[in-house]
Amino acid sequence: MPLTDVAIRNAKPAARPLKLFDGGGLFLLVTPKGSKWWRFKYRVNGKEKLLSLGVYPEVSLKDAREARDAHRKLMKSGLDPAVHRKVQKAAAVARAANSFEAVAREWWTKHSPRWAKSHSDRTLRRLERDVFPWVGGRPIAEITPPELLTVLRRTEARGALETAHRVRRTCSDVFRYGIATGRTERDPAADLLGALPPVRSGRFPAITDPAAIGDLLRALDGYQGSVVTRCALRLAPLVFVRPGELRGAEWAEFDLDCAMWRIPGKRMKSRNEHLVPLSRQAVEVLRELHPLTGRRRHVFPGVRSTDRAMSSNTLNAALRRLGYEKDVMVAHGFRSMASTLLNEQGWNRDAIERQLAHAERDETRAAYHRAQYLEERRRMMQAWADYLEGLRERASSSASPRASGRQART
Repeated sequence: MPLTDVAIRNAKPAARPLKLFDGGGLFLLVTPKGSKWWRFKYRVNGKEKLLSLGVYPEVSLKDAREARDAHRKLMKSGLDPAVHRKVQKAAAVARAANSFEAVAREWWTKHSPRWAKSHSDRTLRRLERDVFPWVGGRPIAEITPPELLTVLRRTEARGALETAHRVRRTCSDVFRYGIATGRTERDPAADLLGALPPVRSGRFPAITDPAAIGDLLRALDGYQGSVVTRCALRLAPLVFVRPGELRGAEWAEFDLDCAMWRIPGKRMKSRNEHLVPLSRQAVEVLRELHPLTGRRRHVFPGVRSTDRAMSSNTLNAALRRLGYEKDVMVAHGFRSMASTLLNEQGWNRDAIERQLAHAERDETRAAYHRAQYLEERRRMMQAWADYLEGLRERASSSASPRASGRQART
C-alpha cells in the first residue's frame, strides 16, 4: 500500500530499523533513534543495490517518488543509478574546480605573495564583493562578455566607476590565467575594453600653480606642530614618493653621503626596490632630523609609539591644520605636483615615470630603465629641488596671501 504523509509523520521508532514501503523499490527506513531515511532498492545483473535519496522531511514524499522514477528511467536506458550518481558528482567537482571563483582564487594564491599586502587584500576583497556573488560559481569557459558587463555595471551603479574598471582588469588577469592553465580559451573581459565610461582623470587634489606652490612651501616651513611632522612635510615635495613610502622610511635605507635612498621592494607597491636620488635640500632636511630620530628605526616615528612609523593620517591632518582643505591639497598630491610640472618643463617622460615608481610590466624593460635613467633622475631631482626653492623664496619675498592654485588630479 503506498505511503501517505500522515503515515510517515506518525511512524514511530522501534527497537530495530523499520521499513515502510511505498512501491517501485522506494521505502522509508525509520531508525531506532527516530531518523527517517529514504531508500531506493533495485537490482543490476541480479545483484540487489540500495541508493540513499535523503532524509524526511527535508525530502518530501513527492520528492522521493520523483527521484525513484528518475532512477527507474535510467535503468530502462541501461544505466546503473549508483554509477550515474558517481559520474554526476565527479562532473560537479570538475565544474567547481573550473568555476570562475576557483580559478580566481588559484590565480590570487599564485600571485599575491609578490604583492603588497594592502594590494593583495583589496584585490581579493573586490572579487569577493563584486564578482563571486554573481558569476563565481559559473564555469569560467562559459562566461560571456554581456554577462560580465552586467556584473561590472552593478559596481558602476553604486557610484564606484573606478572600482568597476579595476575589477574588469582583475577579471582579465584571471581569464588569461585560465587560458594558460587550460580552463578556458578566451578572455571576455578584453572584449569589454571601452564598454564602461572612462574614469575622470585623477583622484588626488594637488596644487600645480607655481605661485601657489611657493605659498604652500612657505607654509610647510612655518608649520608649528611636531618637528618630525614638519620635516616630513618639507621632504615630501622633494622626493614625491607615495605617502606610505615616506612615513615608513627607515634610517637604514639612506646613504646621506652618497645622497641616495633605497626603498626595499617589500615597502613598494610594485614590490621592486626603488631608488630615490636625494637633492642637496633633501639631505639637509634629513641631517636636521637625524639628531632627533637617528637612533631609532624609523625616520618619522609615531607620536604614541616610537617603535612604529608615523600615522597614515598625520600629513593630511597637518595640511588641514595649515588651512589646505582636502579638495585643494593632500599628501599624495605632491606626486601630482611633480609629475605635472616636470612634464611641463620638458624632462624625459620615462625618467619621470621611473622616479614616480610607476610599474613597468616588462621586467627586462624595467631593469633597463633603472640603469638608463638613474643619472638623468639625479639631475632632475636636484633641478626640481632648486626650482621649488626658488618658488619658496619668491613667495617669502612677496609675502603674498596663500593661493589655492589650480588643481591637478592623478
